[in-house]
Amino acid sequence: MNLVQQQLRSQIKTYVWIIIIGLAISGLTAFPLESELAWLTHHSGALPVGMQKWLNMIYEAIRQTNQQYPYLSYGTDWLAFAHVVLAILFVGPLIDPVKNIWVIQFGMIACVLIFPLAFIAGPIRHIPVFWRFIDSSFGVICFIPLWLTYRSVKKLEKLPANSQSMSFL
Repeated sequence: MNLVQQQLRSQIKTYVWIIIIGLAISGLTAFPLESELAWLTHHSGALPVGMQKWLNMIYEAIRQTNQQYPYLSYGTDWLAFAHVVLAILFVGPLIDPVKNIWVIQFGMIACVLIFPLAFIAGPIRHIPVFWRFIDSSFGVICFIPLWLTYRSVKKLEKLPANSQSMSFL
């Protein structure tokens, strides 16, 4: 493997690990929503008043719902599970980035689709505009390492085929 291939593989590995860790953290933090929101509402003094009110309202809704209808949180458990499973999906590009470039493309498409979801479902669900922008920011933030990965994989793909499909977990 030549130096350029090593550099590209190193870049790809770094970017993909950022995506995997981000998805895993996002998923794992969706399980304890009530306790996380309790902590956040008790430490939200530095946030704008509108955001503090929103977070308090969401915390109360989740707290009351969990008391009366705990099974509804099963939906967010599945959301958390989906994030963890998606993180596992990105192991494919770690093993063979050229062959599994479709996973990176899938991720970029998912990031773009965050925007219509946030701005179509947001008003229907009475989500404030500032929160829709926060939700959309995750699409932008995740798109960056995905795009960088995609670009590096395309460069790697153009190089001679020796050692391109070697695993580098």
